[in-house]
Amino acid sequence: MRCLVTGGAGFIGSHLTEHLLDLGHEVVVLDDFSTGDERNLAAVASDRRLQVRRGSVCDPAAVEDAMAGVEAVYHLAAAVGVFTILDKTLQSLRTNLTGTEVVLEAVRRHQVPVLVASTSEVYGKNTADSLSEDDDRVVGSPLLSRWSYAEAKALDETFAYLYGAEYGLHTVIVRLFNTVGPRQSGRYGMVVPRFVEQGLAGEPLTIHGDGAQIRCFCHVLDVVPALVALLGDERARCQVVNLGNPEPVTIAELAQRVIAATGSTGGVVKIPYDQAYGSGFEDMQRRVPNIGKARELIGFEPRHRLDDVLKAVIAERSQLRTA
Repeated sequence: MRCLVTGGAGFIGSHLTEHLLDLGHEVVVLDDFSTGDERNLAAVASDRRLQVRRGSVCDPAAVEDAMAGVEAVYHLAAAVGVFTILDKTLQSLRTNLTGTEVVLEAVRRHQVPVLVASTSEVYGKNTADSLSEDDDRVVGSPLLSRWSYAEAKALDETFAYLYGAEYGLHTVIVRLFNTVGPRQSGRYGMVVPRFVEQGLAGEPLTIHGDGAQIRCFCHVLDVVPALVALLGDERARCQVVNLGNPEPVTIAELAQRVIAATGSTGGVVKIPYDQAYGSGFEDMQRRVPNIGKARELIGFEPRHRLDDVLKAVIAERSQLRTA
């Protein structure tokens, strides 16, 4: 097949691109390189089955050009990271809303299946022990920039669902729960690479808030095969599916595990939310996925535990520091 991966030079997108090439597919990557990096595709840059196009998903002409001959689309391009959302809120909204609609319109014209990557952020402040796809959303004021990402991704989901329901497209929506691994940058607020970089530098690990927040982290190598399997499963059509590793850990515990794994002597520092993100910032205390639906559809079962993730990220960051 010939596949289009929007945001294919990003963290998850580059791993997905490699996986699709390993499966024997041709891949077209469309990326504006605002957060993506050509170095993420270095291992496959010479593969003749790969085409990399610089362009924005908000540009209908760029998307249409990338769609030539494509038989499946993985729409991963988005403004990501809490720092990006807070610093460039309006631009992020436009990228996430306009970009998804432009991609879906192109998919409608070409009548090919599409997977739209969403996020566990859509659940907002719902603190259920295990979040299922049909659980209620609990989000804060629309006037708080903090919730603009969750609102935009929720609308992306609605777009994707309606394009499937009203136009008969094969659409699949995936809610990702903290996908982590090599190539993820800490510049935009992602906690695992940020902690690892601080630990390797011997600096204090900066915990935002009290550290009691509960999160789950899933290795990118568990996620990307599931994306391909879900888009290829007719039963997932017009469905939303959680993907994550339901192994919970508090942020304070995560910091201690990073300290132990890196041998850091810098300790930890707790920074209040308003100091880290500005006044009015709200967070969720617990976010754990119920992956029963993914397990039933494609037999999804994460193979990598959190310690495996940390080991992989530390190895990569250590190599970069000595390069």
